[in-house]
Amino acid sequence: MNDLDCVVVGAGVVGLAVARALALQGREVMVLESASSIGTGISSRSSEVIHAGMYYPQGSLKAQLCVEGRGLLYAYVNERGVAHRRCGKLIVATSAAQVGYLQKILASGIANGISDLSLLGAEEAKEMEPQLECQAALHSPSTGIIDSHALMLAYQGDIEGMGGMVVFRSHVVHGRCDAEGIELDLGDDTLVRCRTLVNAAGLGAPALARNLDGLRADLVPTPYYAKGSYFTLAGKAPFDRLIYPVPEAAGLGVHLTLDLGGQARFGPDVEWVTSPDDLVVDPRRCAGFYAEVRRYWPGLKDDSLLPAYAGMRPKISAPGEPAADFCIQGPEVHGIPGLVNLFGIESPGLTSSLAIGARVAGMLATA
Repeated sequence: MNDLDCVVVGAGVVGLAVARALALQGREVMVLESASSIGTGISSRSSEVIHAGMYYPQGSLKAQLCVEGRGLLYAYVNERGVAHRRCGKLIVATSAAQVGYLQKILASGIANGISDLSLLGAEEAKEMEPQLECQAALHSPSTGIIDSHALMLAYQGDIEGMGGMVVFRSHVVHGRCDAEGIELDLGDDTLVRCRTLVNAAGLGAPALARNLDGLRADLVPTPYYAKGSYFTLAGKAPFDRLIYPVPEAAGLGVHLTLDLGGQARFGPDVEWVTSPDDLVVDPRRCAGFYAEVRRYWPGLKDDSLLPAYAGMRPKISAPGEPAADFCIQGPEVHGIPGLVNLFGIESPGLTSSLAIGARVAGMLATA
């Protein structure tokens, strides 16, 4: 049996950020990833947006870690030369009834410590984005876009530069928590024991937790899967900023995002599914996209949207329930020294990644 100090399961953006934070403490870190490369799950199918943090309830982990993480992330990518652009975002009200909702988002952002938001009238918004049609808009200049894979490569480089390892095609079959530490069965008669285990397995985090003997079953949330499809715009986008409608119950609405090459894509929508592997984009959903987008961009031409990809939100709240907060579950909850489970780390997980890493490392500083 191999004895290790810290094991992080999952080499997505959050798992790598946590492993990096532990390595910065001088800990010996190994990241176990079941796929053949980093970031092949949730992290490869996002909007690649750096969020400002105005949507989330005051005092929630999403609010705290998004706002903290945004500052850390911009500083990190500027220092490391990771491609990104602080392009800004407009959240748009397309009816008089939605204007009041924008004011609520503004108040929420101010309560969360965001100081650069501004409410715009229709003409002011149109001056910024001439193709935009709206009643009013909320401008967030600190929102940005990023090359998420380059970010993960930077995190991986930091881990390995500090002596850590990222091991691929390593699937944790079972685990056992006892007084000696945490034993992990990787199959093929491979057993490892570690002092510290961070479950950052994303969509698979609840399943991994259920397979840890010694962890109470009632502390493992039920996973729900909210699929989000994206469609790419054929041709050049007429917008320089991200354009978001007012949020939906389970997501942020069918919004327009840009990649660093200027290509526009729309999405994600919300489709509750039963399998996390249901990632095929149904072309029939395109009709709903045209209807949603034309509320703020009437100039969208017929036959200009092409199926792109789908992502999956790792929900721990059921359809129709209020969106759950991040769940960072440590020894003070379950009583197992050295174990941290990360459940429901959906958006703004990428933006929050460095802050989540610091939070988890702080929880485990004495483990």
